[in-house]
Amino acid sequence: MIIQPKIRGFICTTAHPDGCAANVREQIDYVKSQPALANPPKKVLVIGASTGYGLASRIVPAFGGGAATIGVFFEKPGQENKTGSAGWYNSIAFEEAAHEAGLYAKSFNGDAFSNEMKQQVIDTIKADLGQVDCVVYSLASPRRTDPATGDVYKSVLKPIGEPYSQKNLNTDKGEVDSVTIEPASEEEIVNTVKVMGGEDWELWIDALSEADVLADGATTVAYSYIGPDLTWKIYTEGTIGMAKKHLEDSAARMNERFGVGTAYVSVNKALVTQASSAIPVVPLYISLLYQVMKEKGNHEGCIEQIERLFADHLATEGGPSQLDENGRIRIDDWEMQDDVQAAVAELWEKVNTENLNDISDFAGYQSEFLRLFGFGLEGVDYEADTDPNRRLPSA
Repeated sequence: MIIQPKIRGFICTTAHPDGCAANVREQIDYVKSQPALANPPKKVLVIGASTGYGLASRIVPAFGGGAATIGVFFEKPGQENKTGSAGWYNSIAFEEAAHEAGLYAKSFNGDAFSNEMKQQVIDTIKADLGQVDCVVYSLASPRRTDPATGDVYKSVLKPIGEPYSQKNLNTDKGEVDSVTIEPASEEEIVNTVKVMGGEDWELWIDALSEADVLADGATTVAYSYIGPDLTWKIYTEGTIGMAKKHLEDSAARMNERFGVGTAYVSVNKALVTQASSAIPVVPLYISLLYQVMKEKGNHEGCIEQIERLFADHLATEGGPSQLDENGRIRIDDWEMQDDVQAAVAELWEKVNTENLNDISDFAGYQSEFLRLFGFGLEGVDYEADTDPNRRLPSA
């Protein structure tokens, strides 16, 4: 079938398998163009491994350090007349490239929150790898079923305490408008922490440790975001921020149990991902941020961010080169530089529908969004017939 993008709100309902493969190859080529990691992990488990930061977290140790990798994700396989999700095709492309390079790579598609998935992964580690020495937790899910109770929790993107009004970008229409979001209830706050906090991260590490498949000195990292003042009400001080605070508390608890230097939270840069596209206000901020950082020559995408995370922090002889006052790794450091934030704040005051394309990189935002789903990649014939029904090599 001929596959074209079909966009609905903040999601694209189609994905191009050849375009996704091209996107993965570009990321692999970038990693191979960088110096080899000095002290890389050799057996890596990535939970949430199919898109964005999670996918990059699988590519970097594999192609920058020769690591064996296991990926866990929840994606939709393709059918004969219907495309699968982008993460499905990304994972196929990664596995194919890894196997061609002689690297171990195995993937699991299902509910990472479940006890059954944890057990499947543990059994595979025991059988194939013995132990893992690095665990990356990069899940971004709107809901979670508690494996102990069966209760289903849903996360929300809301402020806390009072309504939040701010400029917003209608990405469908390319218009700058405004949005007002009502505050979350106490139940919604609790539910969001249950989904997006560190509870499941801790359950994974506990299960791996109890099964003796976590190597001595193993490290684990989960991803977070802070951002500028203008997004704090919807993010850092909102329901997601409460979940991210719980993530940091989880890291502290794991460091108490397993030793300092076991668990880290990495604060990453704002980027176009399937998760960030759903957050009000953030797409406009990203469009302005991209404009500023590209002009300054320090813009990074997911793969550049994660390569720097491993090269400077996770794959060094002595561990992370620098932590902030809360013990976090900061690879959002270039985004949060004073000159960058001052320039973005100045543009924020000016931006409207009429000047959006002149003073922001909305075009870059749109291009990056389409690339998430395999569209707009060089060398891909989007008018050609392609088979959407593809399977994981390790399946």
